[in-house]
Amino acid sequence: MTTPHLPHPKPTAQVEPYYEILGLDDTLRFFEAFGGTEIYIAANPGIRSSVVAVVGYDKAKALTEISHLLQLRVPLAKKWRTLAYKSQGLSTVQIARNLCVTDVAVRNWLRADANKAAAR
Repeated sequence: MTTPHLPHPKPTAQVEPYYEILGLDDTLRFFEAFGGTEIYIAANPGIRSSVVAVVGYDKAKALTEISHLLQLRVPLAKKWRTLAYKSQGLSTVQIARNLCVTDVAVRNWLRADANKAAAR
């Protein structure tokens, strides 16, 4: 990732529980790895756990503490991730590749956010 130059976006309601435990970078990594899928987070995650491999044991264990707040299916959060990646300085093309969407979709999401911010 590149050096941040914009403030990161406020987490959405879906993202917030993950964000509070994992922080920005690990939340993005977690969503990249598991977004859109059902995931089971063991009460005592093992070293070979895929969750542990992505975020580390301590954060995987912390996720078990809030598992009652999490949806069964990990959110994709593509619009939020678009803004988060942009805040990290990624280009539109890089963001599109990370999200497996077109650059047109990324530009539309960024434009919609800019319009929403201008309306405030």
